[in-house]
Amino acid sequence: MKIGVYVCHCGGNISEVVDIKKLTASAEQQSEVAVVRDNAHMCSDVGRNLVLEDIKKHKLDRIVVAACSPQFHGKTFMDIVEKAGLSPYVFEMANIREQCSWPHFNEPDLATKKAKDLVSVALAKARLDESLSRKTMPIGKRVLVVGAGIAGIQAALDLGDAGFEVYLVEKEATIGGKMAQLSRTFPTEDCAACILSPKMADVPANPNITLFTNSEIEKVSGFLGNFEVIINKKPTYVNDQCVACGVCEEKCPVKIPNEFEQGLTNRRAIYVPFEFAVPYRYLIDESNCIYLKKGKCGNCKKVCPHDAVDFDQKAEKVELKVDTIIVATGYDIFDAKEKKVYGFGTNKNVITSLAMERMIVHEAEGRATREIGKRVAFIQCVGSRDEQIGNEYCSRICCMYATKLSQLLKRADPKKDVYVFYTDLRAFGKGFEEYYKRAQKTGVKFIRGRVAEVNEDSKTGRVTIKAEDTLARQIIESEFDLVVLSVGMTPGAGTRQAAEVLRMTKSPGGFLQEAHPKFKPVDTLNDGVFICGCAQGPKDIPDTVAQASAAASRAIRLMNKGVYAVEPITAVVDEDLCSGCGTCVSVCPYEAVKTEIKDDKRVAKVNEMLCQGCGSCSAACPSGASQQHWFMNKQLKAMVGAALGEEEK
Repeated sequence: MKIGVYVCHCGGNISEVVDIKKLTASAEQQSEVAVVRDNAHMCSDVGRNLVLEDIKKHKLDRIVVAACSPQFHGKTFMDIVEKAGLSPYVFEMANIREQCSWPHFNEPDLATKKAKDLVSVALAKARLDESLSRKTMPIGKRVLVVGAGIAGIQAALDLGDAGFEVYLVEKEATIGGKMAQLSRTFPTEDCAACILSPKMADVPANPNITLFTNSEIEKVSGFLGNFEVIINKKPTYVNDQCVACGVCEEKCPVKIPNEFEQGLTNRRAIYVPFEFAVPYRYLIDESNCIYLKKGKCGNCKKVCPHDAVDFDQKAEKVELKVDTIIVATGYDIFDAKEKKVYGFGTNKNVITSLAMERMIVHEAEGRATREIGKRVAFIQCVGSRDEQIGNEYCSRICCMYATKLSQLLKRADPKKDVYVFYTDLRAFGKGFEEYYKRAQKTGVKFIRGRVAEVNEDSKTGRVTIKAEDTLARQIIESEFDLVVLSVGMTPGAGTRQAAEVLRMTKSPGGFLQEAHPKFKPVDTLNDGVFICGCAQGPKDIPDTVAQASAAASRAIRLMNKGVYAVEPITAVVDEDLCSGCGTCVSVCPYEAVKTEIKDDKRVAKVNEMLCQGCGSCSAACPSGASQQHWFMNKQLKAMVGAALGEEEK
């Protein structure tokens, strides 16, 4: 056996802390090590060729690279090893950047000692590595896109235009998401509906897109190239004969707050969600329909000239097979009632920013729903950057949409007195800083300081705000006609459901976790599943659209190959030791293990296509029958022994 060891300086990230000479000298003393080299950038073309040439020249059969995280560059070196004619699974990587130089940047001796130990551990495992090989599986061109806000729409259109078969699933009765409720978009102040509605119209016009609205993903099983999906398509009680003539709505006796309009107007129990909804068709709200609840009324069915109302509609289960999945489930706005100090829900003159968006739309259309008043205050970071409620992240959009709304108010009436109370103004995007400065010039008053008190005058209804201006070093106490809470983003209900159904990892804020924030920002740890938009984390519209197109391109890249390689790092069962107890079956999160009768004995059987190599079965197996390729028990024992400085056995 001949092992080559390669140490990376990582452009100083490692070499400025770890003593490279001592590390390479230590590696040279290890048994079966034939070559030891170091390079400033092992991941560069020079570094890669160094490994490739040494394998051929010195006939190396094991490779160890001491560098950064294997999650970041593991595949890079595995590809080089494979190119040289070896199995990529005779390669090991010691992470001496994240685990040595970075955490111990002020302790070089400790960092160097730890690096030596990690290289020894990698060598111990490499000596026992087996030449595993990948299997290939066919992959088609069918894609499931979950969520049809601007992210899902963009991803679906990109895929459909590229000739892929797309199933777009939206839980609401129309596509469009939160963007459909906005007035303008910052910093250009384009009409939000003018940007969104053409894209919405393009969805049903695209022959490669099948749209499911009022539908939810109930179950997903299978694996990349063979996902089996069950969609729960809920009834709308209105069939395809509907031409949206509106006769039914006129005769409906029920009036309830319109959620699209943030409760500023009412709607009927039979309604169209908004004026540019897709599909533009009526539906019945079964929780408020008198006929569906009590068997009475039925006015809508009686007057419909097209016999489009169908109270006998039932929920349908639609089964699909797809090759890849894109999750674009968006976000919810923070429930401002959780911040009781601001009085939202009890004070009618304290509203959310989304309600202000709708008020501005109504006023622009000449159908004002309520008085805005002459003095308006915006309170920033409501539900964001708040340890008390557990949302420590910044929602990224609140500073700029408050700037946008305040500027729109001033433009409509320059005499309005508009204040924005903020902690920090974050104008990070292209044109954002200039937009903020324009708002200042129009007379919007930006006050740096958290609002401490919000009190309502029971007689006048006006709201008094008390806050500290930390720049002027003075307390501000002033009355306002309207207080707007700049609420942040929270993971949507659809995001939480997707995480459960698809068994996806969530980040600390509850959004879906990407495989790597820089290297694979739209990939996930689930092969064939991609994420985009605010399902991944808070972002504005341009970033959402860009990420949606990125997710589509990643899916296209994968499916265009026609086949994909299946990692052999899967569970393996020693049938002689297996007792057929089924413990592995109960703990497997991917349903990859089943028990079956073989030679009159019940044993566990692993489906290598479903197995993700998580190791749960190996850890739980009481008889030691279940192990995992590339992490076999003998390898793990050797690694522990090397870490403890024990002699090789």
